[in-house]
Amino acid sequence: MKWSEIKKWAKAKGYNVSREKTEDTDEYTYLYNWNNEDRSAGGVATSTKDLATDIYNDLTSNKHLAHQLQYKKEFKWFNHEN
Repeated sequence: MKWSEIKKWAKAKGYNVSREKTEDTDEYTYLYNWNNEDRSAGGVATSTKDLATDIYNDLTSNKHLAHQLQYKKEFKWFNHEN
């Protein structure tokens, strides 16, 4: 997933996102937050995929989290067997 696309999508959904380059590596840490009168959200992710997933889960009030965790578990098992 491209950083620029995730950044645009997050902004359209009302989130502020940024990234910081980790010292001594070519990797990034992604930060996000969203604040309004009713609630606030925020966190740190280590990839654009995790960033998008975290924001999506926040937007949907973790509606699909159980399915995501089950899929991860099954996918890990499947890849481990092959």
